Amino acid sequence: MNWMEKELERLADASLERTLRADSRVSGFPGYTGRGERRLLNMSSNDYLGLSQHPAIFEVMREALLTEGAGSGASRHVTGNLLPYGRLEEALADWQNCESALVFANGYMANSGVISALVSRGDVVFSDQLNHASIVDGIVLSRAEHARYRHNDMEHLRSLLHKYRDKRRKLIVTDAVFSMDGVQAPLRELVALKREYGAMLMVDEAHSGGIYGRRGEGLCHELELKNDVDIHMGTFSKSFGLYGAYICGSRTLIRWLVNKARPLIYSTALPPSLITGISKALSLVQEEHWRRERLQAASRLFRSSLRDAGFHIGTGSSPIVPLIVGDNDRALRFSKALEVEGIAAVAIRPPTVPDSTARIRFSLSTAHTDKELTDAALLIRNVGLQLGVLRP
Repeated sequence: MNWMEKELERLADASLERTLRADSRVSGFPGYTGRGERRLLNMSSNDYLGLSQHPAIFEVMREALLTEGAGSGASRHVTGNLLPYGRLEEALADWQNCESALVFANGYMANSGVISALVSRGDVVFSDQLNHASIVDGIVLSRAEHARYRHNDMEHLRSLLHKYRDKRRKLIVTDAVFSMDGVQAPLRELVALKREYGAMLMVDEAHSGGIYGRRGEGLCHELELKNDVDIHMGTFSKSFGLYGAYICGSRTLIRWLVNKARPLIYSTALPPSLITGISKALSLVQEEHWRRERLQAASRLFRSSLRDAGFHIGTGSSPIVPLIVGDNDRALRFSKALEVEGIAAVAIRPPTVPDSTARIRFSLSTAHTDKELTDAALLIRNVGLQLGVLRP
């Protein structure tokens, strides 16, 4: 095992070693996290709509535990496909205005399972350079050719589509909103290229579902492109405040995945209480429009505060706000200094982001008040000045 120690030393020397920290819920303060005896403003959570501690979700899950039991007991192909699954998938298909839906255990398993079920040797997948790791790993598992195009560079994608135009199956995959930058994919251009080259298009709405669209359906719906996307993926671990993922599309697609998606076939089904909780969260996502409105206002306020202070935060408009630091060690020191000031904000370093783009990734929530955000922005500015990220 000596090789592990040496590699870990190398990671530590480069400020790239990762460790796990214990956090706790803070009762009555949904926008905060607890570390030891301290309460920190939680600016690293993906709980965009503030639903992770919603009492109505707690209540339906508690009732389901009493009536359905704690666990599913088997995979969905055996006896784990309990009644709450069917009700949820019908509701998801109605919400997304598609023919059918399928629930997976999490986003990683959905992406890796779907891609490896759709393509294989002799096929090609076109993937944005900044797509989530689950997409990259799904391509590796599929054994298809991986044609990675430069981030949001449609001319580069066009050249790759032309190069591989004779492949048997062609699949374009993109995040709708990129998780580390908060910027949107050029979905209209992707749809046009998909049509031109006869490719399938898969869009990962993990960080846009619940946030965009009239009922929180996602960015594809907001841009009126829903019918042009062949495979629509989303998660329940961000805006829904829970856990799990879904795929929406045609009945044929879902039938295929039921038969071919290995993470679905060979995994124990999610607990029925969780499925019931997701169904309640789905109702809240659709009905409580004020949560999206509040989140959008908070994003504008916080982004303008950091930009006015002189920080480089990119060009997005989502609740994901990257503060680019560059150096790995300085990003870690920035994160630690913010924790001293009462803010939980994680340093993101390679390989999650490209080299020399280490950053503090802020993610906002409906639970944050304007005062909390303006106070936080002032503290962030002070830390930036202390560490030389900002110049006086």
